[in-house]
Amino acid sequence: MFRLKIKEVAESKGYNMSTLSREADVPFNTVRRAWKNPQYEIKLATLNRIAKTLGVTTADLIEDLPEE
Repeated sequence: MFRLKIKEVAESKGYNMSTLSREADVPFNTVRRAWKNPQYEIKLATLNRIAKTLGVTTADLIEDLPEE
């Protein structure tokens, strides 16, 4: 299982949903879903655009959780 860390990373770099959406050129609804639902299944290309905007790697935005 995985968990997206978009919200935590973005906030630590001073981004809100609106700014991240605009600067990453990702639809606001996609950013909002990923921001509010850490298990949201996002396309890798979209995650990569967000990572580049935030100045981190794609791997920095994903936390691998142990299976229960």
